[in-house]
Amino acid sequence: MTMQQEDQSANGCPVQGLVRMLSARWCMEIFRKAVDGPIRFNSLLREFPGSNRQSLASALKSLEEQGIVGRKVIRLKPLHVEYELSEKGRELVPIFRQLEQLNKS
Repeated sequence: MTMQQEDQSANGCPVQGLVRMLSARWCMEIFRKAVDGPIRFNSLLREFPGSNRQSLASALKSLEEQGIVGRKVIRLKPLHVEYELSEKGRELVPIFRQLEQLNKS
């Protein structure tokens, strides 16, 4: 399937593109962690065994590009970056909670 065909199939179903994006490595785990509040990059490295800097950075960048999380530089010492759910990301929380309930049934 070509990229153009993939884009057209994703355009046919709005949910398909979102599910594909969140199914990428570490994206769902990051999303679930961000539901609880702001997260830091190094804490994600510690929390997700088997993760590495490159894969987490890629997942965070993808979530940020999709508008699911926002990146905020905290200019306190030590300088650090926090990621938190954007408005769009917060709107997805009830949907995923419903999906979790369906899985428990």
